[in-house]
Amino acid sequence: MIKPYLYIDKSKGRGRGVYTKERIPAGTRIETSPVLVLSHDDTETVDTTKLHNYIFLWGARETRSCIALGFCSIYNHDYNPNCEYEMDFDAETMSIITRREIKRGEELFINYNGDVEDTSPVWFDMKRNKENQEKSK
Repeated sequence: MIKPYLYIDKSKGRGRGVYTKERIPAGTRIETSPVLVLSHDDTETVDTTKLHNYIFLWGARETRSCIALGFCSIYNHDYNPNCEYEMDFDAETMSIITRREIKRGEELFINYNGDVEDTSPVWFDMKRNKENQEKSK
């Protein structure tokens, strides 16, 4: 399930990103998509490819990874995200939920570290989106 008002467009300095055509209330589940779970060995292989940037650690011990289908792997990272993700290991799905009200035309962000308050460095140069930070204040 992906809400019909979501769309993918270019994101300045970030490649592509997920945006909304409508206002979205806080606490809205905007996407629940299946994932393809990769074994530990497959994760090691994928880590040596471009797909490394699009996988998520998977499982309670994070010894595997997953490729999230739908738009999940297109949401960009921000240390002050307007969305968070939730994983259902039994159902093998990943959901995106808004943390605050999102305005029409706004880009949606998640924190790639998993915890919305985790400001640990990510594996790429992070240029903070000043516009997004100002909107969330």
